[in-house]
Amino acid sequence: MSKLILAINPGSTSTKIGIYEGVNEVTRQNISHSAEELNSYSSITDQYEFRLEKIKKMLMTQNLNLKDFSAIVGRGGLLKPVPSGTYLVNKVMLQDLRDARYGSHASNLGAILADALAKESGCSAFIVDPVVVDELTAIARVTGRPEIQKRSVFHALNQKAVAKRYAKSINKSYETLRVIVCHMGGGISVGSHQAGQVVEVNNAIDGAGAFSPERSGTMPAGQLAELILDQQLSRKEIAKMLAGQGGLVAHLGTNDLVEVERRSEMGDKQVELIYNAMIYNIARDIAAAAVPLKGNVDCILLTGGMAHSNYLTACIKEYVGFIAPIEVFPGEDELQALSEGTYRVLEGMETAKSYA
Repeated sequence: MSKLILAINPGSTSTKIGIYEGVNEVTRQNISHSAEELNSYSSITDQYEFRLEKIKKMLMTQNLNLKDFSAIVGRGGLLKPVPSGTYLVNKVMLQDLRDARYGSHASNLGAILADALAKESGCSAFIVDPVVVDELTAIARVTGRPEIQKRSVFHALNQKAVAKRYAKSINKSYETLRVIVCHMGGGISVGSHQAGQVVEVNNAIDGAGAFSPERSGTMPAGQLAELILDQQLSRKEIAKMLAGQGGLVAHLGTNDLVEVERRSEMGDKQVELIYNAMIYNIARDIAAAAVPLKGNVDCILLTGGMAHSNYLTACIKEYVGFIAPIEVFPGEDELQALSEGTYRVLEGMETAKSYA
């Protein structure tokens, strides 16, 4: 039997589980968590034992024993900036995640859950390409204020996985390509990939770049400052305005792209305007991502949940097709990406990195 890998992706209202023989999916399960269940915990870290028991029960229903696994991998959470790669879970990483030293997010539980299950299994625990992968060039970090340096926080796991799948599909090495990867989901990130590194990308978690279904995106700084001062917004209110209650939600009251397209097709001109404005801004970000590559782009890759929309992808192709060929990889198969990164280490194709 090929090496059996358990992949865990904790989200805000669910824990997604995937079981793989090598990189081939055996099964996947989505364990939903009600708001009532989660509201009983004061912090995300406190949900650890609750989610752990849910995973164990799921494995029992599949007649799987933890001893059957060669490795367990969790989604990487908010850690300090790190290079791309697969990381062994260690004490330093676990402490940073438990303390929420670099921020609190459901994905912080990925390594914690993987570590606990791996200890019972007797195998190793890993994370792969957490959102804090940072490969920016020095010039890309500089802003107009010396107090503020650009951070790299983006959909690293899916962007890297899609770029590597594209490279494999054309029988080339990812490290030899110059591609632009645009991840379009609740947040949108556009990365310039060169020689195996993301040398430029917008900080999607802080709201930079195009506005998205839930995020406000880059806005005129002066007007934003005036809005915050005039409305005397708290830090929490500002955070919600930028991520969660921005973008399509703020304009149209929904983050559902299917509903947005339906309303647009029924003749709602305001919906049509806002939706097309979002697409326009995405295309502008893609065009800007060609600058770090000096216009020498092998391919533009569109991915994420919104890439399922034929209308959206067709519009983007019309805007930026002059730059390079465009390929579409719809969805964000993070469980598959986690298994692939772990498999490369188990097979000796890569060496696991150490977080310190």
